[in-house]
This record gives sequence, structure tokens and C-alpha cells, in this order.
Amino acid sequence: MSSAPLHLDTPLVRTSPGYSASGKPLWLKLDALQPSGSFKLRGVGRLCQHEVENGAREIFCASGGNAGIAAAYAGRALGVPVTIVVPETTAADVRQTIAATGAKVLVHGSVFDEANAHAVELARSRKATYVHPFDHPLLWDGHATLIDEVVAKDAAFDCVVTSVGGGGLLAGIVQGLKRNGLADVPVIAVETEGAASLNASLRANERVTLPAITSIATSLGARQVAQHVFDLPKQHPIESLVVSDADAVAACLKFADAQRILVEPACGAALAVADVHAGLLQRFNNPLIEVCGGIGVSIEKLKAWKEKFL
Repeated sequence: MSSAPLHLDTPLVRTSPGYSASGKPLWLKLDALQPSGSFKLRGVGRLCQHEVENGAREIFCASGGNAGIAAAYAGRALGVPVTIVVPETTAADVRQTIAATGAKVLVHGSVFDEANAHAVELARSRKATYVHPFDHPLLWDGHATLIDEVVAKDAAFDCVVTSVGGGGLLAGIVQGLKRNGLADVPVIAVETEGAASLNASLRANERVTLPAITSIATSLGARQVAQHVFDLPKQHPIESLVVSDADAVAACLKFADAQRILVEPACGAALAVADVHAGLLQRFNNPLIEVCGGIGVSIEKLKAWKEKFL
């Protein structure tokens, strides 16, 4: 079986200095253009490939949406059946997209944690393979490839801005920086108000479980970050930022107009930093923003969010 990666080497584009309030030219890594619609295919594809190479005949995964469609895409490419367990908060159109990609979709629980526990139990009972959406070293290894690609293009950057949910992407970015000799390059980790479990944990100096996810950026909706991710700021320069849902939506609309690409508010959070926290970027010359993408977006949804927030 070919072990060629399932993900694409996505385009890297540069904005004009006038694109954002920061006044800096921004590198944009367009992972919204992955076949699964988000960066998730990098890590989920890597982990699914590893499991199938080691004998997996069936895969279970829990997801709010993006890891699910990545696992569905990977399963289809690798020829193994995949079941995705989503919480009730996952929108009907997202469930349909996952199912259309070839996976069986089950709805269980009101939050990701409950869906995840169910997926683990189903996999155990069927002697199938369970794939975690954000907490596994091979996932991080897969996500790290986005930094490999930027470095291979000789694009000089002096910070990385990324959205954080469970933290798999953040862990991968840090790993990618380290393996490319860039351990001193800081990462700005962005969450939305109402889904900011990393920010709350760093403030409390212990892992905090949020009582609920109240942000519209539901794919950032891990009520608790992975232990590895909570420990990362002790090993790497990471700054935690929070933006509002309105900030994230405004950034999605602006990005759609400029790049003609739709992204979720979960991704808009990272894009918002150059406007909302423009001062923070003043000490950098070439910020890199990971445009992580996401399938939970449409023109209709963007219109509705615009009416609600802006």
C-alpha cells in the first residue's frame, strides 16, 4: 500500500501590508483548501494510514465535524469502513457532508466529550480502531507538515498565529517548528469567548473544564484541552489570545471577499488577530497565519452570522 500522504501541500499566499490593521504583510497557509475542507486531514490522515498499515479493518472517530470528515475521507481513500460519532450540536448539513463522504454517522450526547466516550466504547466492543480527533502524537506529527511545507518554500516568518480547539493543531505547529530548527518562533494561540479552554487553563494554572461551549465557533468546542497541549507553553513560547464571535465572523467575511474562500468562525478567530490585536503583531515582521478552514460554513450561515453579530 502506498504511504503517500492523503493531504495536499496547500498554497501559501502573502497579503499586502494594507490587508489588516497590523500594517504587516501576512503569510496565509491555506489549509481550507484541503480535500476534507480543513487542516484535520494532515493528522487524521496520518493516524488512519498508520492504523490501517498495522491491520485496522474498521475505524471509529468522534468529532464536531472537521475531524469526522477527514476520517471519512481517509477511510474512503484507504478502503476501510469508518463510523463518526457526533454530538447533537453538530449541524445537520455537517452530518450530511460526512455521510456523503462515505462514513456512517451516529449522533450521541449533547457535547463532544459524550460523543467521544461513546465512540471509544463502540470501537472497543467491535474490536475496531479508535482515532482521537486531537490527542495523539501521530496526529501532531501529521499537522506538523504544514510548517515543513512553509519552510520548504523558503518563506521567512517570525511568528505563527493559529486557532485552538482541543489543541492538536497547536501541538503539531510546535512540533513542526522544533523539527525545522525554529524552536524560538512564538505561536499565538487564539480562541473565541465561550470556547476558550486553553486560555482559562493557563490563567488557572491547571487544566480547566468549561461548563459549556457558548461560542458559535463550535469546532473550537473542546471543553478541556489535551494535557500535552496544556504543558506546551512550558516548552515553547506560546501566547494565548481570545477574540469575540463578532471578531471571528468579521474576519471570515473579510477573508471571503479578499481570497474568495469560505472559512468557519473557528478559523476566523486566527484571521481576526491582525485586526483585533494589531498591536500585538507590531513586534513581528512576517506573521504566518494558519488558515485552518472548516466545513461548518456556507454563504447562508455567513449572512445569518453577519446579521446577528455585525
